[in-house]
Amino acid sequence: MTMIRICTALVLLMTGACSSVRPVLYPNAHMQSVGKETAEQDIEGCREMAESAGAEETSGNTAGRVATGTAVGAGVGAASGAVGGAISGAAGRGSMIGAASGAVWGLLTGLFSAVVSPSQPNHAYTNFVNRCLQEKGYEVTGWQ
Repeated sequence: MTMIRICTALVLLMTGACSSVRPVLYPNAHMQSVGKETAEQDIEGCREMAESAGAEETSGNTAGRVATGTAVGAGVGAASGAVGGAISGAAGRGSMIGAASGAVWGLLTGLFSAVVSPSQPNHAYTNFVNRCLQEKGYEVTGWQ
């Protein structure tokens, strides 16, 4: 029961951390003349145009990164457990224990990485949105 609560909390943390990054606009004359509300609408319009043109916002798959981290952790754990087990005379048991602990370590570090560092937008996507906004008269200073 405790494990279910922990997994639920981790999923909630991950979905809360999935907020997307947005372009930051320099307050040039055009930005000041149209106002913040119109600028936000223009940003959304450019984002929708980028997606309809086939540019995906994120280039990385969070679930895939977590799964890869878990698999790599299991492999490293199994190898190090086998070496430790061979030294003590129980390579098979050491390998199993190492694989299990490595998988848990890989899963936890993958989840932590997904929560702490949100994925950056795809370059094609940001280039598309930047150009769209530039053609409307805005100056994009970066994304955050």
